[in-house]
Amino acid sequence: MNALTPDEDLTKEDVAALILAAKKKAKLTWEGIADAIGMSPVFTHSACMGMNAFPVEKAEALAAHLGLPAGSAEVLAESPNKVFAQTVPTDPCIYRFYEVVGVYGPTLKALIHEKFGDGIMSAIDFDMKLEREASPKGDRVKITMSGKYLAFNTW
Repeated sequence: MNALTPDEDLTKEDVAALILAAKKKAKLTWEGIADAIGMSPVFTHSACMGMNAFPVEKAEALAAHLGLPAGSAEVLAESPNKVFAQTVPTDPCIYRFYEVVGVYGPTLKALIHEKFGDGIMSAIDFDMKLEREASPKGDRVKITMSGKYLAFNTW
């Protein structure tokens, strides 16, 4: 990324890079950043990476907290494009999530349809949290997802 001045038009990718640099320089955590602006770490990271839009006041708080250049808050509040790679991920951690969806996706769909009817779980009206859970066999990653049920319209 080239050095940006406040007068240049920033993209979501530019702002994401600026956030990562500010986070690294200040030795911050996503949890600490989220706490500072009053949001969840999951949503904060996703919006910082351009996959969601911050409410204006949260975007302004984040930009101030990280010392981002002028125009950053506006970009953070813009609607996302949600463009991501359609190939099988090679990062081992991300691949495991891909594997979970590949193995359990049809099962979850079938169970959602049995319990709710023909529809989907929203990823827009959605909450998620990640926790560390102690276990005698080794610590576990606990992920809780909660999305609004959206019935398909029948015409």
